[in-house]
Amino acid sequence: MLDIQKRISNTFYAIISLPSTAMGFALSIQISALSWLLTTKYNLDIHEVGIVWAAGPLAGIFGQVIIGLISDKVWFWGGRRRPFIIIGGTLAALMLLALPNIDVISNALGIANLLVVAVIVALTLDLSINISFNPTRSIIADVTPEGNPRTKGYTWMQTISGFFGVLAYVIGASLGNYYLINVGVVVVFLFSVVPMFFVTESKELVVESAEEKAQKTATEWGQLWGIYIAHGFSWIGVQTMFVFIIAFIQQKMMSGVEPSNAAALSGQIIAISFAVLNTVGFILPAFVLEPIAEKIGRVRVHMIAVAVMSLGYFGIVTLGTSPMALYVLMAVCGIGWASIVSLPFAIMSEKVDKSRMGFFMGIFNLSVVLPQLLVSLLIGKFVLDAADKNIIFIISGVSLALSAIFWLFVKEQRGQTSASKTRSTAH
Repeated sequence: MLDIQKRISNTFYAIISLPSTAMGFALSIQISALSWLLTTKYNLDIHEVGIVWAAGPLAGIFGQVIIGLISDKVWFWGGRRRPFIIIGGTLAALMLLALPNIDVISNALGIANLLVVAVIVALTLDLSINISFNPTRSIIADVTPEGNPRTKGYTWMQTISGFFGVLAYVIGASLGNYYLINVGVVVVFLFSVVPMFFVTESKELVVESAEEKAQKTATEWGQLWGIYIAHGFSWIGVQTMFVFIIAFIQQKMMSGVEPSNAAALSGQIIAISFAVLNTVGFILPAFVLEPIAEKIGRVRVHMIAVAVMSLGYFGIVTLGTSPMALYVLMAVCGIGWASIVSLPFAIMSEKVDKSRMGFFMGIFNLSVVLPQLLVSLLIGKFVLDAADKNIIFIISGVSLALSAIFWLFVKEQRGQTSASKTRSTAH
């Protein structure tokens, strides 16, 4: 074990954040480029785009839970989470190469229906990401004590991951999505594989007393359901924006724009919007949310941040008639985004048996992928039929408001609770 891991130094926090950053970077590319590619290059309508996006949640339902459960029990290649991070990262990098080549793959395989190939590529990419996402988050809980160090681990994860997410959108806006995809292949591969040689996993996880296990077992299916429901409503709002913002921009901001320029301009607006969202999203967790959470509690901070995001969405409905107005309001939404992708992991991880962290992290992911599936299969048709695409952000705003309400019913667990635990040094 390296000294930086023994001391849990800031360098170590940065290193254990890189695998999750790799998956976040791949997801940022998917968010920035997938809908854009499908509508502008392959001429799929918005409903067909929703079908393609449904492949991801389907992969997540099986990938995250199954891989999480398996990674709790196995040990090979010198780790519990390491093998899945390396395999998933490598596959994700390869699948990114396929995104702009769906037509080439379709021709090579002799498949006339482009939608079929697009679904296969999206499914494979998302399955690859999901193979890794659970272990990349679980390993942070595995190697950090409960309390403030655990919160710091997840806020650092979001700060570093968010920075690279912003970088992805900036590259997409300035150099184009094709250049972004090529950069992503390198970043995803290196950030998944290299850090695994600097992190030592223990064959035996933290030992909990019988009393602590009994307490957490009693908590698991009570408090966890509250967390899942609250987090799920957050993701209905977030995913609705991610998938269908292209329809909002095309209706509200492309009037009078030459068709030959509309595709590039809409792609640029999306990239800048998400760059702004993620800039706020990566600055706040470690530097603002964590210090405030130490004073008033993580649950309260998260509830407030989600409520602010809801207000930002409603602001887009009423004021988002120009790209600049959209960018300003995306900055407001970034407050909630910063919290959604950091604090719930710390909140959830301290309410479960640590020896089953991969399993519970996989179950927790269902509160993300099931809402994504709902958005793709149901809300997509609703958005397609709606004459006014403001409906996209109305749905998002209502969903975030409901999420904030449900977070009111989640109990805060504060303080260091791991004093009676011993950390095994077996490797």
